[in-house]
Parts: sequence; structure tokens; C-alpha cells
Amino acid sequence: MAPSLAIADQRSVIARKTKEDEELRKRNEELERELKESREREEIMMKELQKAWERLRVAEEGEERLCSQLGELEAESVHQARDYNARIIALMDQLSQAQAHLPLCDRQSPQTSVIF
Repeated sequence: MAPSLAIADQRSVIARKTKEDEELRKRNEELERELKESREREEIMMKELQKAWERLRVAEEGEERLCSQLGELEAESVHQARDYNARIIALMDQLSQAQAHLPLCDRQSPQTSVIF
């Protein structure tokens, strides 16, 4: 092989390696940029996830408070319904006693009649 051909081949090899090195360097920079962007997106997503977890925690606490309040209201309404029912029964008993006395009152004083 002639020395000029060997030099030309070496220059060709060096040029190819330089081009490959430059392509690898560009690809490496591109990958590093993509990695940085990916990490930034990941950080943003983690912050959003934390916010979502916080909103979920607040919602769950609110649900627990509402359930507790609902239970208290249900217990109070049952108590009021029982009181109301007892009052109705007492009034019915009074009415029954009053109606039982009415015929006796009518028999004892037939002169009193109400005219409307």
C-alpha cells in the first residue's frame, strides 16, 4: 500500500470517528436534556400527587365529620319521634277518658245543651 493511500485511509477513519463522536455527543446531549425534562415532569407530577392526596385526606375527614353528625341527627330524630309518639298516646288516653266522662256528664245534666 502506498504511503499516500495509507494517509488517506487514516484521514478517512479519523473523519468517520470524528463524525461518529460528534453524533454520539449530540445524542448524549439530547438524552441528557430529555432526562432533565423527564425529571422536571416527574417533580411536577409528584407535587400534583401530593396535592391530590391532601385533597383526598381533607375530603375523608369531612366525610367522617358528616357521618358523625348524621348519626347524631338520626339519634336525635329517633328520640324526638319517641317523645312525639308518647305525647300522642298520652293525648289519646286523655281524649278517651274525656269521651268516657262525656256520657256521664250528659246523663247528669241534661239541661245543658250547646246551641250553635
